[in-house]
Amino acid sequence: MKLRVLYLCVLAIALIWGSRLLGKGQSSAPQAQQAAPAPADTASVRLNVDLVVLDAQVLQKKTSRIVGGLQKTDFTLVEDGVKQDILQFSKDTLPLSVILLVDRGGCLDPFGDKVRNATIEALNRLRPQDEVAVMAFATDTTLVKGFRLVRNATADALDRLPPHDERAGHCFNRAFYDAAHFMREASNPAGRRVIIMITGITKTFDCPPPTSSETRDEVLESGAVVCGLIPQTGEQRFENGIISSAASVAGMFKTPTSSLKQFVEETGGEIFTAKPDVLDRAFETMVDHLRSRYTIGYVSSNTRRDGTYRKVRVQISPDVQKREGDLTVSTRRGYLAPKDNRAQVH
Repeated sequence: MKLRVLYLCVLAIALIWGSRLLGKGQSSAPQAQQAAPAPADTASVRLNVDLVVLDAQVLQKKTSRIVGGLQKTDFTLVEDGVKQDILQFSKDTLPLSVILLVDRGGCLDPFGDKVRNATIEALNRLRPQDEVAVMAFATDTTLVKGFRLVRNATADALDRLPPHDERAGHCFNRAFYDAAHFMREASNPAGRRVIIMITGITKTFDCPPPTSSETRDEVLESGAVVCGLIPQTGEQRFENGIISSAASVAGMFKTPTSSLKQFVEETGGEIFTAKPDVLDRAFETMVDHLRSRYTIGYVSSNTRRDGTYRKVRVQISPDVQKREGDLTVSTRRGYLAPKDNRAQVH
């Protein structure tokens, strides 16, 4: 796509979606197709459990090398400034329940042939006990393949994605809400739950419903780690720059927006950016990182069942930092406390 045409397309998309969300002709957004029901029933699926379970990834900051062999005593866990006792600790190779969330909106299609081939190569490296669902999103979200279909159907599902629609937006809030809600269909009860968004955009306008807070709560309750996979090209950087800038300006005027980075950091995931030719390596690294995570469980010393958001921080002991070098820990930043005798899904 020539630069001038791309510029006009991106500018038109930004203006159209910005004006709609500022109230100029915004209509009620349609609900997801074959995906999740409305946000009103969120609380009804909470479980009566008090154990808070976190997945923590430890990497050497300079090299991104996975740091293994750590013990429970090497970690310190703090909730809302209060140190907590770690009751459960392990480093297991757990099965993965993955939802591929593929962007079909905007001026450029991020899911070209090279990206599709890289995705299939990465999926071929998954283990038999892993499961994959495929969803597509733009203005709405569509379930293309559920968890319980055979693995060979995943490649076919990628060929059945809805066509790219350059007039459609990138409704992150609706996509993440629907994906998190559908994660309840995962059949691995003790597996790691992962939402991988493949997109060329990092920040965009919301498309209510659901609201930003409803989306955040649904993602937190699903227990899923959110990761981003961005096929990087010159055109992609151009489109992303305009859309992200427009969303940032709109956010100053209280227009609802969503950031991929926000969801990733909130859940302890990662964003991988690579050229389409080498995207398979980035995908492989992502899967390796998802498997090599520590499981940390604790019962909060705050026994109030008030449904509030509680901040969590996991740190590595100074001795380990001195031995291994500067380390970074990726994990959820918080969770929703139980309310009315019904606790969150972990």
